[in-house]
Amino acid sequence: MVYRKDQFVFSGHRPLPAVIRLYKEEDFDGLIDIQRECFPPPFPEELLWSMEQLESHIRHYPEGALCAEVDGELAGSVTSLRIHFQEDDPDHCWEDVTGGGFIHTHVPDGNTLYVVDISVRPAFRRMQIGRLLLHSLYERVVADGMDRLLGGGRMSGYAACAHEAAPDEYIRQVLAGTRQDPVITFMLKSGRTPLRVVADYLEDEESADHAVLMEWRNPFRLTGG
Repeated sequence: MVYRKDQFVFSGHRPLPAVIRLYKEEDFDGLIDIQRECFPPPFPEELLWSMEQLESHIRHYPEGALCAEVDGELAGSVTSLRIHFQEDDPDHCWEDVTGGGFIHTHVPDGNTLYVVDISVRPAFRRMQIGRLLLHSLYERVVADGMDRLLGGGRMSGYAACAHEAAPDEYIRQVLAGTRQDPVITFMLKSGRTPLRVVADYLEDEESADHAVLMEWRNPFRLTGG
């Protein structure tokens, strides 16, 4: 499988050449460095990608393992797998659906492309790299005739105001524009819509372990609820 998308991104008013492509073994050191920049201490080192996990990604589902280069420098990555999903499925946690990040839970004919992780180096975050990576996954959904892209968005601002609002109310406030949440707002701007709040999705102090399942529906496949 080959995938490569060339375009330009902007640093201020300066256009820079960018490439979205499949990541490969020689990228692994750089991908781990990206995670270190995105999740500095006190984030546990053992929760960053390992060489074994990255190797498992490209072995189980290379088409869903993408990285971004800007002017020849690795700037970000996104990892995904395919699952079977229906909207009335019971809630799940990140650990179970991703096989602890090894994605051996990948289902080759799954109807849904599930986002495992997206990371963009801080120095590149004003260049729309995260949005480019997600849009590349949308293209994969369409190309392979899947129903949707799905993933859990950390409610990264929730813990700070949990005493003021229940999780569902917090999301209603984000959707009403009276609150901003860095992760959820980014996903909304990237075309994704919320399905429901999930408790105990991922051990994460900032979100009080809460996430929102957010999807992008294939416009050529799904037309209703």
